[in-house]
Amino acid sequence: MFKRFLMKQAMKSQLKDVPKEQQEKILDLVERNPDFFEKLAKELQAGLKSGKDQQTVAMEIMARHKFELAKLMGKK
Repeated sequence: MFKRFLMKQAMKSQLKDVPKEQQEKILDLVERNPDFFEKLAKELQAGLKSGKDQQTVAMEIMARHKFELAKLMGKK
């Protein structure tokens, strides 16, 4: 439970420039699927350690998991 709280606080910090309504939707997705988003975070960290920039790594991860992300967001 404490781990989820910390993850939520970290997400809020990263989303500070995102409109409040979208923040809530993203946080809700993370709360309902913490294991999936933890997996994404670990992949992001591994990509950053390899020397790639954050945006490139994030795009690669999103491309690899696009079907899972679309399913979570209610899209086909």
